[in-house]
Amino acid sequence: MKKAVIFDLDGTLANTIESLTYCGNRALQKFGLPSFTQEDYKYFVGDGSAVLVRRALTKAGDAELTHYDEVYEEYCRLFAKDCMYQVRPYDGIIPLLEELKKKGIRIAVLSNKPHENSVSVVETLFGKDYFDCIQGQKAGIPKKPDPAGVFEIEEYLGLAPEDFLYVGDTCVDMRTGKSAGLFTVGVLWGFRDRKELEDNHADVIIEKPAELLEFL
Repeated sequence: MKKAVIFDLDGTLANTIESLTYCGNRALQKFGLPSFTQEDYKYFVGDGSAVLVRRALTKAGDAELTHYDEVYEEYCRLFAKDCMYQVRPYDGIIPLLEELKKKGIRIAVLSNKPHENSVSVVETLFGKDYFDCIQGQKAGIPKKPDPAGVFEIEEYLGLAPEDFLYVGDTCVDMRTGKSAGLFTVGVLWGFRDRKELEDNHADVIIEKPAELLEFL
């Protein structure tokens, strides 16, 4: 029996795509660059803000990233100011968290967002009662798909790899869970599609949050 679940934050627990799109487009527009749709941003996100900006600039025609420093700085400024813009939990997530708590399952979040932003988003959306560990990007800990963050959570909770499910919606999430030796669950309500999860060897793929309970 599994004893804990590690969730990705963006695209898995929280629908942040409107916030990311809003801040990204405002940063691009400030420097005379084109803006993009939410569907575009689904493929810009997933590996942190630096990668998002690089992908957006490349699609905007700045393949050499000549505007990178200024757009990245503006994006980070806007995101720090408006990181909760239109952010909401996905349907079915709060009932899932309640069921996990009833079962005594430990619940953690591992995000590539800066740590302070991760804590702020999770606690604003869900309060402080559901999660045993919230971990965003900290100094000295490599970003996903490096498994270092998973190892930190394992140590904090005092559990072994076989005790965990790792839940996410992108290739980065599946690679992170696999590299840490965890059972991986890909979700289809997030930013990506089934093929990406299959190509990155998700152990199972689910369409609704409640389906996760079948694997605990």
